[in-house]
Amino acid sequence: MSDEGRLDHKLDRVVARHREIAAILSEGKPGPAEFARMSKEFAELDPLVAEVQALRRAEEERREAEQMAADPGTDAEMRALAEAERDDLGRRIAELRHRIQRLLLPRDEADARNAIIEIRAGTGGEEAALFAADLYRMYQRYAALHGWRWEAMDVSETGIGGFKEATASITGKDVFARLKFESGVHRVQRVPATEAGGRIHTSAATVAVLPEAEEFDVQIDDKDLRIDVFRSSGPGGQSVNTTDSAVRITHLPTGVVVSQQDEKSQHKNKAKAMKVLRARLYELERQTRDAARAADRKSQVGSGDRSERIRTYNFPQGRVTDHRINLTLYKIDKVMEGEALDEIVEALSAEDEAARLADLQ
Repeated sequence: MSDEGRLDHKLDRVVARHREIAAILSEGKPGPAEFARMSKEFAELDPLVAEVQALRRAEEERREAEQMAADPGTDAEMRALAEAERDDLGRRIAELRHRIQRLLLPRDEADARNAIIEIRAGTGGEEAALFAADLYRMYQRYAALHGWRWEAMDVSETGIGGFKEATASITGKDVFARLKFESGVHRVQRVPATEAGGRIHTSAATVAVLPEAEEFDVQIDDKDLRIDVFRSSGPGGQSVNTTDSAVRITHLPTGVVVSQQDEKSQHKNKAKAMKVLRARLYELERQTRDAARAADRKSQVGSGDRSERIRTYNFPQGRVTDHRINLTLYKIDKVMEGEALDEIVEALSAEDEAARLADLQ
């Protein structure tokens, strides 16, 4: 069967399912829970079925135009009009098929969620910590440009403006969908301010973007947690709090450890730490569930593995290169201001969509 034939067969099943649900709902047979589930499925199928109906109408109109153009009894003027209409409808049909294929793509249910972003200094000492702080501000500006709410959760400073690690919560529309491809190793090449000889140094920072999880997404038993409290410390290790308000939570089954010390209240620090812990455990579940799919597409836009080098920021050349899609922008200042980051984000999303469309064939 051809690709078009397979798609048509799939669309026939979609339309049949839509009609089946409509009939069941109109009879009012399902109970409340089943009614809600089927109503949701019906609403999700609606836009797809509308496009399929438009496609079928366009195909019928093209057949009629083809018949008119091929009819020996059609005069020259009408034949020219029929041929022009046939060609226009051919282009519309191709466009409708592409839109339908996009609607058929499996949705990442986490796309609409808020996100937690974690940034850590990697190799490169103090310069890596300064770059981690630059990335933190880049994403903070990007969030502001999109009207998202940015909340710092835990920031560990070095004392001269660098961040050893930093965590923030980002709330808004489709946050995870736009930021999910930012996870990985970001490398910087530049001359540090402390470098007298003008030599270019290479250092790195790691970014992890996690979809925010609700309590019901992840079941966490109290017996699986070890909670330690300690005194908060600032840059250089000096105490910044006279009470044991900082919290470290260890999830024993997985070994995931989360620390939180920004708040003066132990209760608030524990709540923030649990929010990050839920996000990390939810992401672990997602990675396990999607392991095969991620492996199939790793060569496309990356797996989201935080050990994968995804991007280089070369300041002397003024360029930013995303290695997954071989995209280079010579506007590093605008990228670091968050203004040009959308160009990279949209290119990554387009590449991901193209890869998933290819999987449908």
